[in-house]
Amino acid sequence: MAFSITSPAFQEGEGVPKKHTCDGEDLSPPLQWGGAPAGTKAFALILDDPDAPPGTWVHWVVYDIPASAKGLTEGVPKKETLPDGSKQGLAWGVESFSRVGYSGPCPPPGKPHRYDFKLYALDAMLGIPPKSTKFDVEKAMKGHVLAEARLMGKFGR
Repeated sequence: MAFSITSPAFQEGEGVPKKHTCDGEDLSPPLQWGGAPAGTKAFALILDDPDAPPGTWVHWVVYDIPASAKGLTEGVPKKETLPDGSKQGLAWGVESFSRVGYSGPCPPPGKPHRYDFKLYALDAMLGIPPKSTKFDVEKAMKGHVLAEARLMGKFGR
């Protein structure tokens, strides 16, 4: 089985349900994954919007997810450290970040945007502090990525 990420809330390329956006409850969607390669010690997840007018907008950063995890439940708490030891980074921006945890799709009116949920299987825990940015996580992941899986959803207003 290939490394993959899915959601029972939406299929690849389909619309992200309103409850998972700023127009709804802004709850993180449930995610499931499988097929992680041998040697996986942790996962990292980055959600961003490559279609944002100012540049790629970061909506969620979660890292040091234990290798035993098979997904994330709906409505992950917006806390720096989760009960399983996973950490959440700062998100909600392009170059300046101010929110911990999931901040759902919230594009300006117009054409729907793509939202890329990128899951990385890593050969080590990153060990960086909570509230690290996407860029901190990507830097720490260098040389540790065993596989990458993606799930893309769309949302427009």
